[in-house]
Amino acid sequence: MTDDRSASTPTHQNQPQARPQAQSPSQSGAQSPSAETRAVLRAGFQALSDPLRLEIVELLRDREACVCDIQDELSVSPSKLSFHLKTLKNAQILQSRPQGRWIYYSLNRSQLMALEQYLAAFRGSGSIAPARPCSD
Repeated sequence: MTDDRSASTPTHQNQPQARPQAQSPSQSGAQSPSAETRAVLRAGFQALSDPLRLEIVELLRDREACVCDIQDELSVSPSKLSFHLKTLKNAQILQSRPQGRWIYYSLNRSQLMALEQYLAAFRGSGSIAPARPCSD
């Protein structure tokens, strides 16, 4: 088992300030999300666009795991895993908790729900308006 100091996970003493969760248009009451919310959504969708990061999310679907277990199950190098865990954490897809010298990761379900709700808002949008004719 390895220590996860390379994953850039803060300790309790150095906890960053909470970042805003993405809100769907239906949550915020607006037609389109704010610039800050769009940035959080963009980071979340971008983080989920990588196949290895999707495997990490699937692995953590119903449990938390330490880095050494994730590394063993996915057969990935520590540096590569650290990069992907950091990306998912920065996008608020994962949350971590230190226990002794280990860091345990789990899904941040509220962020996943916000991404899902954002997409769900498009489902009920009704018909799509045709494009206006281009002028020469």
